[in-house]
Amino acid sequence: MKSPSFALITGASQGLGRVFACALAARGQNVILVARSRDKLESLANELRSSRLILVEVFECDLASPWAGQRLAQQLRDRNLKVDLLINNAGFGVRGEFRNLTLQRQMEMLCLNNDAVVQLTYSLLPSLMKYRSAGIINVSSTAGFQPLPYASLYAATKSFLTSFSLGLQQELRSSGVRVVTLCPGRILADGHSGGAKNGSPRFGFIYQSPEKVVNDALESLANGGGLVIPGFVNKLSIFAQRLIPRRAVPALVARMSRQ
Repeated sequence: MKSPSFALITGASQGLGRVFACALAARGQNVILVARSRDKLESLANELRSSRLILVEVFECDLASPWAGQRLAQQLRDRNLKVDLLINNAGFGVRGEFRNLTLQRQMEMLCLNNDAVVQLTYSLLPSLMKYRSAGIINVSSTAGFQPLPYASLYAATKSFLTSFSLGLQQELRSSGVRVVTLCPGRILADGHSGGAKNGSPRFGFIYQSPEKVVNDALESLANGGGLVIPGFVNKLSIFAQRLIPRRAVPALVARMSRQ
């Protein structure tokens, strides 16, 4: 009997990860949920199992710890769980002056945003390449398209992830593994409107629903992968940066951040 295949979603307990899990389950896809909070994962797993005829596996794992990605991949091999879709969604950012933020927290961000992605992708590629319709979705950010003073290292991690993902897409083109590089901007939190979250109704238009972002990513995956920048405002802002001298962008962003 052929072993079932799964979509592995990191950071699955909340936000985009949870929305990815629900969207894939609705499509009949078995899922592996990965995050630090077992209680939240088990709650989501029970919800998906009760509403869909799918298999759901849960792995409590702190991917911000060194070599956690490799340990998780080994656990999957030990349980003979086959992955045909990898969604590297887990990540976080810290804001403030680089010199004033703790080094430990910033190194945890590097481990989660970059190291874990590289380790999981490298370790699971042999499994992915066995499937004709395999895919990878790397959740980056519009923050990776320019330096961001007061979030310097976070923006750098997303710049790395975007560059790595786009390069990998070309390397894997002949293998049939599709790669989506997802670069959302500001995303609505659960139960918030843009105006309520931002404090002013004027800025509500810059926020996107997580459902729309996930739908754009899955649509791109179905069409062969590529770079996805959801939302007209985000696309426009990325294009506008090309018209500004690169040396001027950090100073402009720093002034806006201080305000």
